[in-house]
Amino acid sequence: MDKVNLADKFATFADHWAPRLVASYNGNDVRIVKVEGEFVWHAHADTDDFFLVLDGELDIELRDRTVTLGPGELFVVPRGVEHRPVARRGEVRMINIEPGGTNNVREGSPQQPVVAA
Repeated sequence: MDKVNLADKFATFADHWAPRLVASYNGNDVRIVKVEGEFVWHAHADTDDFFLVLDGELDIELRDRTVTLGPGELFVVPRGVEHRPVARRGEVRMINIEPGGTNNVREGSPQQPVVAA
């Protein structure tokens, strides 16, 4: 495995809500993603959802509260908890870590993330 330069990887794509695989370890996928606007309300029955914001500001809406993340902040949504990520104030760049093979729930997105060039 070679080192990964995240700035270089982010520069290879412009689309939003389409994660790119940058590394795997112990059966987990490390994905980078650019987001803007609203995602859909959803929950994961079998896995927690990990969000680490690198740039921008992301709201994680839960049914009872909203958690706002800035650069360098992370939040884990426990499995089974309904949530919706929202980037209201422009583009957000972040890292998601999920068990390998976890499907993207966004309609029209690939079932598996594209490998970042």
